[in-house]
Amino acid sequence: MKVLLSWLKDYVDITISPKELEEKLFSCGLEVEELKYLGDNMKNVVVGEIKSLEKYEGTHLQICHMDCGKYGDDIVILTGADNVFVGAKVPVAMVGAVLPNGMEIAPRKMQGMMSYGMLCSGEELGIEEGWYPGAGVHGILILDGETPVAADMVDVLGLNDYLYDISVTANRPDCQSVLGIAREVAAITRKELKNPDLSYTEDGTTKDAIKVSVADKDLCPRYLSHYIYDVEYKEAPQWMKRRLLSCGFRPISAIVDITNYVLLEIGQPMHAFDLSTLDDSTILVRRAKDGEEIVTLDEKSYKLTPNNLVICDSNKAVGLAGVMGGLNSEITENTKEILFESAKFLKDNIRKTGRALGIRTDACARFEKGIDEYSVETGMARALHLVEELGVAKISSTKGDETAGASTEKRKITCSVDKVNAVLGITVPEEEMVSILKALQFEVEVKDHTLELLVPRYREDVETYQDIAEEVIREYGYDKVVPTFLDGAMVTNGGLNKLQSKELRTKEILCGMGFYEIQTIAMYSKKELDLINLPADAPERNVIELLNPITENLSIMRTVMAPSMINVIEDNIKKDNSAARFFEIANVYIPKALPLKEMPIEKKMLCMGAFGKGEDFYQLKAVIETMAKAFGLSFEFVKGSVPYLHPGMTADVMLGGKKIGHLGKVRYDVVEKLNIAEGKKADTNIFLAELDYSALSECFKAEIKYQQPSAYLPVSRDLSVLVDMDVECGRIMKEIKAASEEISEVKLFDIYVSDKLGNNKKSMAFNLTLSSKTEEVTDEKAGAVMDKVVERLAKELGAEMRMA
Repeated sequence: MKVLLSWLKDYVDITISPKELEEKLFSCGLEVEELKYLGDNMKNVVVGEIKSLEKYEGTHLQICHMDCGKYGDDIVILTGADNVFVGAKVPVAMVGAVLPNGMEIAPRKMQGMMSYGMLCSGEELGIEEGWYPGAGVHGILILDGETPVAADMVDVLGLNDYLYDISVTANRPDCQSVLGIAREVAAITRKELKNPDLSYTEDGTTKDAIKVSVADKDLCPRYLSHYIYDVEYKEAPQWMKRRLLSCGFRPISAIVDITNYVLLEIGQPMHAFDLSTLDDSTILVRRAKDGEEIVTLDEKSYKLTPNNLVICDSNKAVGLAGVMGGLNSEITENTKEILFESAKFLKDNIRKTGRALGIRTDACARFEKGIDEYSVETGMARALHLVEELGVAKISSTKGDETAGASTEKRKITCSVDKVNAVLGITVPEEEMVSILKALQFEVEVKDHTLELLVPRYREDVETYQDIAEEVIREYGYDKVVPTFLDGAMVTNGGLNKLQSKELRTKEILCGMGFYEIQTIAMYSKKELDLINLPADAPERNVIELLNPITENLSIMRTVMAPSMINVIEDNIKKDNSAARFFEIANVYIPKALPLKEMPIEKKMLCMGAFGKGEDFYQLKAVIETMAKAFGLSFEFVKGSVPYLHPGMTADVMLGGKKIGHLGKVRYDVVEKLNIAEGKKADTNIFLAELDYSALSECFKAEIKYQQPSAYLPVSRDLSVLVDMDVECGRIMKEIKAASEEISEVKLFDIYVSDKLGNNKKSMAFNLTLSSKTEEVTDEKAGAVMDKVVERLAKELGAEMRMA
């Protein structure tokens, strides 16, 4: 938000320095990104009068004898311009001057003759036609004949001003205007606020043919219109054009400039329609039809959807609501009748329209943050006042006010002084609190130390006593807040608690096995759930939808981690990373019920992903087992089914008989959907694991103690069994371990399938490690253990021992 100091002074008597004002604005929450003196790049440039002029024979130059008053009454300057004449008053860059383009002026020999300065054009002074008449001419800038000799050009051009570039946060839409900033300046300097003149006179003329209506009041809760006629197409006055140019707006014509001026001054985007271009003199605010097209003022064509709001006449769209007007209704030199528009549009809709169509305008930026209905009314009144003041049109009595029924009354908030101070943690004197709120234009009554407040209509952000506390402290001074403990707080030695230590240990283990930790955004779109083949009735599709998403790609809170991990892996593959291992510990968000009425369940998950040469199902399984072993846990792996994982390479991870996660290879059809080169898809094998870290962390042993290893050497035995094809490896290993406590470790080292084994049979070979802490495991003891194993496998699984 750019605002001139001189413009602020129209509304507040500012007596402090520009720098001090910058600091005060910052202290009340308005960050000044830049404070610029407009005349800073123009030094020692003054007004001179040409006393005599003669041709410099043999050259294209003319010899000027300049009267610059106290700077010299006979200064010789050579110029090649042909639009100068005796008696002309022109800008003279004296010796030692510095121009906006960085040029430094020194005595200079030209064609054998010395020149002591330079006559300047508008371009060399860094100004254009709108700033000063004649500045756009290709030649020397000819000044007004009444301009005093020796006057500083900074003063002549009105550059003796300061420009503030202020960052306005999204929660303060009332400050996105000169008037809004002036209110803050008045409050922090405790000066009276002088409101802009909103007076105007309607002449009684009516035009009954004009019809204005709003079909979608949910997107347009307020729409004001006013008819003016006998429009004179002329330029705005110099003071208005200079203010517009300073703030980045190009002057066009008086009517258009008035709408832009009101945008900056009041913060209300306005539009002027050429009434002769509106079929049936009609304005209708409605949703666009699917595929409807409009050509905007920038001469670009856009195809619209019902998500866009348009301003139409009886046959066609004439404006994109809150974003930009239509080319077919623009103001031209032939315009004689105008319909002014001042409206409030739903900020979410304007933001989505602007982003979807790739349009960014000043009006759009203001509507995105929110326009209050007070500004709608004030903006229209101010525009009509300027029309009358500048004499560019006559103001009729034909006007419209389409509203969704919003109250025009000020909201009332009641809160005790003690309650406000409790929020702040300090004691602000009651008198000071009242003074601050009155300075901020609140109407205040105090009864028994209770504040009864009427909130200004333009402060829609103030709703509760916490907001009142914020208003008080930003004016009272954040530096007065004394650091203090919250109730019940206590001093601790710091450090990590047990759960944090375990999480850090988990990360260290995974990093030690070649994994990189990633952090992804906790949101994605419903398309991500389609990517991983989730069925329509999957519980993971019960998601929390954001009311105001940044983009459509971040519109829901995630319920499963897999899409986030797959997207990271996809991005790495596209960037030609051939292999990588990633992990993330983060929350998923499970709604208790929809629509959302209470906070969702936040469940912490551990997701691991790996791709590239050498990665396979068993590598990832080994990582999970290693992590379990580090925390004294024992997992069981059983055949699982997950929509996005290969049916033949998916396992559920069990702990204590309960499922806590799964792992497997990503299905080929999921990989096929990824946005990677076709040649890479065939070679892309992605393996994922997702574990319920919240449930897992509850099972971590509080402390893992050192155990004395056995003094006796372990014994190794191999076992090959013939089982049915559907018997899972994990089940066999579980039964083997259950057969005897002397079995300390079981490893699968071979799987063999052949028609020779029989119908639907497979052979699986295991290596068993036998150990005892109390005695040596003899061959006889080992044989007895193996007999127990074979017997148990036969009984529980129907397994047969297979001889080599």
